[in-house]
Amino acid sequence: MRPESAGPRRRFALEARADRPDLATLCLLVGAEADPDLGEAGIDAAQAELDRLAGLLPFGVLGARAWAVALAELLGERCGFEGSPVEYRRLDSSLLPVVLRRRRGLPILLSVVWMEVARRAGASVYGVALPGHFVVGFGDPGAPGDRILADPFAGGRLLTRADTALLVTGTTGEAPADATWDDALFAPADPLDIVLRVLNNIRAWAATRPERTDVALWAVELSLLLPAHPARLRYDRAQLLVQRGEFLQGATEMEEYAEVVAAVEPSTAEAIRRRARAARAMLN
Repeated sequence: MRPESAGPRRRFALEARADRPDLATLCLLVGAEADPDLGEAGIDAAQAELDRLAGLLPFGVLGARAWAVALAELLGERCGFEGSPVEYRRLDSSLLPVVLRRRRGLPILLSVVWMEVARRAGASVYGVALPGHFVVGFGDPGAPGDRILADPFAGGRLLTRADTALLVTGTTGEAPADATWDDALFAPADPLDIVLRVLNNIRAWAATRPERTDVALWAVELSLLLPAHPARLRYDRAQLLVQRGEFLQGATEMEEYAEVVAAVEPSTAEAIRRRARAARAMLN
């Protein structure tokens, strides 16, 4: 079966396990989960838009700073991609197909746009998961002197060291200590880690809206398709099933998870078993 002929979840699982997972494809498949009407045509249209934007970049760009400036001028100034506080209250701020249409989104989704457009044009670009905020790096991540950071949420504003410190402080409440201000802070984010973080943002959005357990459930289920994911997601899925009235399946999955943790956390396992018994009791 060709990947594009498979269903969105099957395709997501296949892409996540590819030798070089495609970040744009995975994020677009997250969008397809949220909007079943998107279809293959919608995914293709979004990929074509990324290609079109890349084609608008000038030829002959050389150097990290020049690439960062070119992306800021195109995406930030000409196209109007940026963020605002209200985006944190919108589900579609985490959905790449919608972000491409609205040109608004969360920092991590806007960074995906920056990275995918820049990558198509030949730039050396990568995501940087700063504490509490996601930005984009240009240049050689192993060469601090060649490294340029830009904040797509602010229209692609280039970040100095002082700017970055203020950004981290503003989102976490704590300034980065000099001892932790090293290359590890600016290490390129793995594409699958980016996708998991996107899904975590969607789950966080749904967690404040008890009526949207449907969204929380598919976000957890996509996370479980990633090759590496927190084991606790299995328990989170079981809890969501119980919340949605699927008591038997939820209880069964709680019991299975309890068996996994019993060897290392017997008290936790017993507490989970009690919750499983309570879920089964709701069947009566």
